[in-house]
Amino acid sequence: MSFNIREAVMELERHSSEKGWDQPIRVYALVATTDLVEREPALAEMLGLGEDVAADDLTPVEQEPLPSEMSIEEALGRMAWPETVAGCALVMERLVMKGSDETVAPPEGTDTGQWAKDQPDAEEVRMVAGVLRDGSRHSALRMRKYDSEDQVLNGEDLVPALTSALALTLSDDED
Repeated sequence: MSFNIREAVMELERHSSEKGWDQPIRVYALVATTDLVEREPALAEMLGLGEDVAADDLTPVEQEPLPSEMSIEEALGRMAWPETVAGCALVMERLVMKGSDETVAPPEGTDTGQWAKDQPDAEEVRMVAGVLRDGSRHSALRMRKYDSEDQVLNGEDLVPALTSALALTLSDDED
């Protein structure tokens, strides 16, 4: 079965946009909507889902917040999904420095977050990345400076490191 990962990611991007900026990282299980309607009829009804859903539809199910004391890399390294989950997605905001490949560092004793925000080439971005068990992936990227629906970048390889890390959470390996 081939699912519509692009539509699931773009739906999450629109949902995140409605919540505004400065939100915590959010993780979602992506489940086949037809399975959700069948297995959890009360939840499906609460979500306004009927029996007439498209076979390729995915429903994002938000998970518990990630532990605040844990890095995103560590949290993803500990994450695993049951077989009933078709894929997963993550929404996060980051501050990026554009236009340079130089390594920059704040002066010693400086609040790193505030220092980065004060840099003239700093750009706040929201990334939404989703992957499926079949290897399909899609990402969306919204810059705070260009915060409008028609300025959202999206594609398969926008944030390859993030989609690769998410794909590992779907792996069956017990290494």
